[in-house]
Amino acid sequence: MPACACALVSALLVAGCGAEEHANDPRPPSAAEVTASISQKAVSVQPVAVGTANGAGQQSMVQNAGQKEPTISSNTPETVSFTIANLTNFRTQLEIQGPVSKTSPPLLAQGTATFKANLPTGSYTITAADIPAATAAHFKVGPVRTSSANDLLLP
Repeated sequence: MPACACALVSALLVAGCGAEEHANDPRPPSAAEVTASISQKAVSVQPVAVGTANGAGQQSMVQNAGQKEPTISSNTPETVSFTIANLTNFRTQLEIQGPVSKTSPPLLAQGTATFKANLPTGSYTITAADIPAATAAHFKVGPVRTSSANDLLLP
């Protein structure tokens, strides 16, 4: 009887060991954070490029400051999270034109909003829909994606 119990426990332990590879390895890239402001004279974005080889425009999490971030070579679109400030007295929308076109939800006058867009590699022009006098901003998405493998507590 003790031998059967040991064999059963051993079989359960071996069956409980999973595969060494995980479906979520490597982790997907985290969204690039970009701020945009709309005034009556211009639309501006900061940083002006994300996904570049030298890391310009890449933002590391505070916990990773000073550490080299792992990169992913991928043809997948970059998820860009725009935080937008509408500094005008007009309701408008942020319009992104390039390899793909995206439009933000309506932005209230003197209001702020967030907007996420999946943008493939390429050059983009960002304008305000109802403010034709505002100078457009130029924005670039490069092919390099920063992995979120080193980032803790991501959803």
